[in-house]
Amino acid sequence: MELIQKNPDISAYLAAGEAVDHGHPVVRAVADRLSIDHVEAYSYAKAAFEFVRDAIPHSHDADDPRVTWRASDVLEQGTGICYAKSIAYAALLRARGVPAALCYQRLADDDGSNPVVHGLVAVRLPGEERWARQDPRGNVPPGVDAQFSLKEERLAWAVRPEFNEVDYPVLYAEPHPVVLAALRAAPDRTYLWRTLPTEL
Repeated sequence: MELIQKNPDISAYLAAGEAVDHGHPVVRAVADRLSIDHVEAYSYAKAAFEFVRDAIPHSHDADDPRVTWRASDVLEQGTGICYAKSIAYAALLRARGVPAALCYQRLADDDGSNPVVHGLVAVRLPGEERWARQDPRGNVPPGVDAQFSLKEERLAWAVRPEFNEVDYPVLYAEPHPVVLAALRAAPDRTYLWRTLPTEL
């Protein structure tokens, strides 16, 4: 699949925004800590991925009722669903000058029911000619094995067209409006679970 930059200007994928607030002291502090042992861009991007994947529990897995949507809140509170964790990972990348985009899949149950939009991050490291999608959601349930990879995608889930699942090719500089609206409107995760977007 060919990924498509919504904004042709690569600098848009380095910018700070309301959600991807990588100028916030909390984001900067985490980026500084990770970069001590990971100076080179590839090493840093991989370390930041593993930090968000493993050290920030997915709020559903942890049964955490809080809803976060700003990168700084995700990192400070240590919780978030896939969208929020993707926002945090994008912010950590941009904090070190690595272009990062938000992108999405449409996934469903094994019978094709209950579709839901799933959040990912695309990274473009210096010297690379293409974007590479990453999935920092967290390797739960058993059998999920998302890994940082530039060459061969190692996402949590591959789409199944027979169940009307979709890889959306567009790369966004900020969260998709329907995703951000759902996060911002939810007082808790129980409410959010009832209002998750089913398509873009």
